[in-house]
Amino acid sequence: MTIRKGPSQIIFNIVSYTLLALMSIICVIPFVMILSGSFTDNHTILTEGYSLLPRDFSVEAYKTVFKAPEDILQAYKMTFFYTGLGTFLGLIMITLTAYVISRKEFKYRNTVSFIIYFTSIFGGGTIPWYLMYSQVLNAKGTTFAIWFPALMSPFLVILMRTFIMGSVPDAITESAKIDGAGHVTIFLRIVMPVLGPGLATIGLFLALGYWNDWYRSSMFSTDSSTWELQFYLYDLLNASTAIKQMSQNSSISTAELPTQSVKLAMAVVSTGPVLLFYPFVQKYFVSGITVGAVKG
Repeated sequence: MTIRKGPSQIIFNIVSYTLLALMSIICVIPFVMILSGSFTDNHTILTEGYSLLPRDFSVEAYKTVFKAPEDILQAYKMTFFYTGLGTFLGLIMITLTAYVISRKEFKYRNTVSFIIYFTSIFGGGTIPWYLMYSQVLNAKGTTFAIWFPALMSPFLVILMRTFIMGSVPDAITESAKIDGAGHVTIFLRIVMPVLGPGLATIGLFLALGYWNDWYRSSMFSTDSSTWELQFYLYDLLNASTAIKQMSQNSSISTAELPTQSVKLAMAVVSTGPVLLFYPFVQKYFVSGITVGAVKG
């Protein structure tokens, strides 16, 4: 049976689809301009501005970014290492913590939940945080200080707890307990199978946090071999800027230094893998992030 749409429904669909198409175009245009600008001659960008299509096609920006292939490949390798290890361990710790504080039989779950939530409002500050890892844990100069601090966050723990409480009714766990199942069995055989959207959402948040981070490398790295990709590109951009400033009092034209196009090329290099990865987890991300939005 086909339901006939009235005039108001047709008009609503036309307006909705039009606005959706316009918003999609608005979201895509910046990425197109970044990609186009990365292949545009730097002097053209400085004199004529940005455009949707490359003008005076040039790959000088990418030559600058990849002038030391072994260095950028090392930065990529370390970033993949931090992202993979941190996301894997973070998912385990966040999921286990969220499961414990979601159980009503856990006597101190409200106290533990409050402590976790409290840290999202009040923190010790940057100096105590730095001193703890550099002086107390003596982790400065190690990879531990880069991947370990981001394993957990209060927001992700609370999000996972909400997802577990909304996906696993208490009646199911109570029935499993009556049948003799312990918490390990309940967690592995009842809770984990329904956590796909939640794990994808938390994993994406963790992975993006590790991939986009540069701050911990700037604080704790003492060797360029442990740098994250973002910090390597940041250091490269600073070097280009320094050369440009020094060239102002020399015979070198500052327009010859591809600083603007290098920035865009760096954006392409750093966001490319994320753009390729995101479509595979999008449907799980949407269903996971909207958990608790509709009660039924």
